[in-house]
Order: sequence, then C-alpha cells, then structure tokens
Amino acid sequence: MEAIPHSTITDVDIFLFKQGNHFRLYEKLGSHLMTVNGVEGTYFAVWAPSATQVTVIGDFNGWNRNSHPLFVRWDSSGIWEGFIPGVKKGTIYKYVIRAQNFETEKGDPFAIAWEEPPRTASIVWDLTYQWSDSKWDTIKAERNEFSAPMSIYELHFGSWQRKEHNQPLSYREMAEILPKYLNEMGFTHVEFMPLMEHPFYGSWGYQKIGYFAPSRRYGTPQDFMYLIDQLHQHEIAVILDWVPSHFPSDIHGLANFDGTALYEHADPRKGFHPEWKSYIFNYGRNEVRSFLISSAVFWLQKYHLDGLRVDAVSSMLYLDYARSANEWIPNAFGGHENLEAISFLKQLNEYVYASFPYVQMIAEESTAWPMVSRPTSLGGLGFGLKWNMGWMHDTLQYFSKDPIHRKYHHGVLLFNLYYLFNENFVLSLSHDEVVYGKRSLLSKMPGDDWQKFANLRLLYSYMFTHPGKKMLFMGAEIGQWDEWNHETSLDWHLLAFERHQGIKRILRDLNFLYRNEKALHSLELHWECFEWVNMYDSDNSVLSFYRKDPRSSDVLLIICNFTPVPREQYTLGLNRGGNWKEVFNSDAAEYGGTNKYRYQTIEAKPDGDFHLFTATLPPLSTMVFKQSL
Repeated sequence: MEAIPHSTITDVDIFLFKQGNHFRLYEKLGSHLMTVNGVEGTYFAVWAPSATQVTVIGDFNGWNRNSHPLFVRWDSSGIWEGFIPGVKKGTIYKYVIRAQNFETEKGDPFAIAWEEPPRTASIVWDLTYQWSDSKWDTIKAERNEFSAPMSIYELHFGSWQRKEHNQPLSYREMAEILPKYLNEMGFTHVEFMPLMEHPFYGSWGYQKIGYFAPSRRYGTPQDFMYLIDQLHQHEIAVILDWVPSHFPSDIHGLANFDGTALYEHADPRKGFHPEWKSYIFNYGRNEVRSFLISSAVFWLQKYHLDGLRVDAVSSMLYLDYARSANEWIPNAFGGHENLEAISFLKQLNEYVYASFPYVQMIAEESTAWPMVSRPTSLGGLGFGLKWNMGWMHDTLQYFSKDPIHRKYHHGVLLFNLYYLFNENFVLSLSHDEVVYGKRSLLSKMPGDDWQKFANLRLLYSYMFTHPGKKMLFMGAEIGQWDEWNHETSLDWHLLAFERHQGIKRILRDLNFLYRNEKALHSLELHWECFEWVNMYDSDNSVLSFYRKDPRSSDVLLIICNFTPVPREQYTLGLNRGGNWKEVFNSDAAEYGGTNKYRYQTIEAKPDGDFHLFTATLPPLSTMVFKQSL
C-alpha cells in the first residue's frame, strides 16, 4: 500500500520547532510504529525543507525509489510525513531526498536503531522495556551531588574485554561482568565513550550519525537499556559521552541532507572542522538547536542516564579553533567567540538541569574560558562539572621528570591550586593521555621497573587525595605497559604478575578511602576542604597538606614524597597536636612497596606555636594520617 496522509505533529510542535524550543522532537520526527484506523504500520516524518520530493525505501518495498512518497506539510516547516501500512518493527529503511539537481539516499536523523556498520540503513524499532531500577531512582540524586564521592571509570566499549576471535562483548555480556567489577573496584560512576551509532569504528564514536541510537555493533536498544539497568541495580551511575560539536561527512548522514547545508553552516569557515575533517553544526539555526537538545534529553529520559560528558566544548566556543588567520569569520563584535554556540550551550544546560535536576553535565573544555561550570544566571555556561585539563597536563609533565630533577619543577605541582576552586573540576586521566604515541601511564614513569610502579602508585595516591572529582581510563588499574589500542582487549593477563596486582589493589583501596573519608569528598569543590602544611619543600620534593570538612571533626594529613629516597625523620610543624593514625600508605607490601616505613600512630608534640610531627617518608610514596578531634 502507498503512504497515506497522517500526522501526529501539532501547530504547537511546529511553533516550538521553529523557535528552537522543541526538546522532545524524537516523539514527533523519525519512524513510529502505530495503528491508524485499525491498520498497523509506521508513521514517518523527516525535516527536509529544500526537498522537492521525499520517498521511503526499504526491504518492505524492494527499495523502490518511487512507490512510497511522503507528503510535505502546508505550514512551511519543511517536514515531510506519512503513514505506511504494514511496515513492522525491524523494517530496514532510508529516505530518498530529491531537490533541484540533487538526489540521494539518507538515513533517518531521528532513527532509534541503525544497521550494524558498514551497512547504513535505519531500522524501524521501539523502546519498549521494563525497567527494574526503581531503587536507584530513590538515591540517584544524592549520588550525583557535589558533596558525594565521584570516581569515574572511563570505558571504550569495544576494547575493554574481548572474547574468542577478538570479538567485543555485547551489551548483555557486558552487563554480566562490568557492574560487579566496578563494585569490586569501588568506582561510583562509569563513563562510556560515545556509544551512539557511528560509521567508522576507529573514530571511537566521536564521529557519529545516530544521535538517537546506540551502536548496533553490541546489540539492540533494549540490550543497552538492560546494561544500564544492571549498572543501576549495582548502584553505579552511568555517564555517556555526547558530541554536539561536529559530525562526519558520510553520504548517508546529516551532511548536505536535503541538498543544502541543513544541519551545518554553508560557509566552510564556520561549517567545516579542518582538523577533524568533519562538519560543524549551525548553532544559530533554531531547528538545529531543537535537534541537538532533543538528542541530549532523549538519552537522559529514555535510557535513564545520570549524566552527559559533552565533548570538545573548546572547539565550539572559539570561531578560530584550529584555524589560521584567514580561515575564520569574526563574530558581530569582531571577536573570536562563537556567540551562537555559547547561547546554545547555555540553553542546553538550563533545560537539562530544569528537567533532570539529578544529572551532571560535564564539559571537556581545555582553555581558560571562565565560569564553564557556573550557573548561567551568574554569567556561566551552566555545566555542573569541567575536566581539569590543566591539572592533568602539569601533573603528567611533572611525573615524567627524573626524580633528581623534580625539585626544579616543584612549582608545576602547585600552579593548579591557584585556580582549582574557580570551577567544579574533575581530575581526569582519560583515553587521550594513553594513545597516539603518548604511551601508557606506567610507561610515562621514569626509572627502573620498581620506580615506574612506585611512581604510578604515587600518581594515583596524589590524585585521590587532591581536591576534585576523579576519572581514570580503563587499564589504569592493571598498569598497562602498552598504549591503548581500540582493536584489542586490555592486557588482562598482566594481573598474573604481582606488581600489576598491586596496582589494582591500590586503586581499589584508594577508591574506598575516597568514598569512606568525608574529608576527601564532601567539600572537595570548595576551598575550605584544603589547607597547606608545607608547600615549599622543593629541595626534598615533598608536599604536605590537610584535607578536611569543617562540618566534621575528621582531618586527614597527606604527605607525598616525590623522590625514590626515603626521607629519614622528616619533621612537619602542624597546627593540630595529639595522635595521628596511619590510614593509608602507598608503600605497603600489598601494593608492591618496601613496607619498611609503617606506623600505627604518631604523636604530634607541642613545640611553641606548632606541634612537631616526625616520620620517615617512604620512597615515592603517599602517606595518609587521620585525626578525629
């Protein structure tokens, strides 16, 4: 049967769409199974304002390009729609878009399922699923609060763990393993690198076409829902990478969708990314803003996600990002700020937090743009959190130095404290730091094998006692020697060796130390959580500081020795006397350390205005002492 006129779109929908304020477009556009006048079939709706004809092709009509034309709406919205009887769930389809001197086949921008690449068609599907995460609904808000511990495990789905013939796990296979593993390791959140459908696996999901569909490589939409459901039942929050900054040029995707630059800017100086060879969204077009914000809302609503990590925010904020002087157009005021993208990001965050107050919106933003994680009412961009790229860069630079030279770079560790509380920061050691010749974290460390492992233990200990939420890329917990390779599994076999087991144990224990000690997490985004003991001892390459929560009587004393030399009878002048109990030592035997310098308690004895605390500091170590006043 031919398509017949039918619409679920109201005048209000069209008004909001044109205004850039329709954020549930997935309920209107795309393909939707329904019954019309007692006949089962599928309703199709697609935005293609420059098209002169749109037809639906698929396995249901033998891919006949003329048999099932849609009907253009009378309201100049540019939406084509129609109901096709007999089209069932699982039907593979595309749109044929015809315009003046233009004809092409396109996937559905609002498809909720796609064929597994390299196949390129959309699939008629539904999102019927019986969720079992009602308990999580009662606690998810408190788990995402700023005062709650947040330790994020970043994971690339296809290369975390593989089975026979180097095949990645499916969503359901992952659901049987990952939640238990994260509980064992003490992580509170998991962040999946982009799982929206993407044609090129090697893009890691950052060049995507399916803004409303999880990748078919690993299963169906319901299979992905099952994975999220299982993570929630194990009280693990789920964050998904989301990419509103650019999209690929694949012919079946968004690029040149109706023969015109519909989703992208027509001028390549604003619409094409020279570094990534991809298209940039036209944030000034209202319909595009509705599309993108609808995508964000879709994942939070339909897939019960607990947050989105927004990729490449820096590339959105600056018109001259990765461009030479003659490759960009200034804004209306002559500046290089992308005013349309800034407005879009503010609108996105305002709507998301108003609709889903329990989630976190996290920005990957690598410049000094002010107030990224501050409310829009105060002039900020409205994100909840921001990756601390400066801390990452400085810390890894410092740790790459031979310890004999570290005293000359002592200030590198101190610099981030000058801006640490200007934003709500996540300390991130992400996938970007262990790929493209940057080497694995373990391989970055100087010295012989013992020193490399001790340095890595020190890096993690320093990170988990430093203010800021935490994020580590998969493989960090087993001490990978090799760089991350998306085509193979992590090197799980390394856990047969004791030193690698030690890395796993220390990261597990650091997670639980961070979670159990309120002084480490409850005020970690506020300056009151931190106080220096001695920041100036560059000669010994030692840092010492307090972590505290003024609302609690517990105070932690952290001492980091960044050299492989034990500091015998090292003395600090504390402003708190009495006994201090050792609660963590990265040099412990179970982690692969020397275990020579362990303490039950140390008394800080009065001496004038201070209380003298004396201990021998193990080589390349972090020691944590606790006092309850």
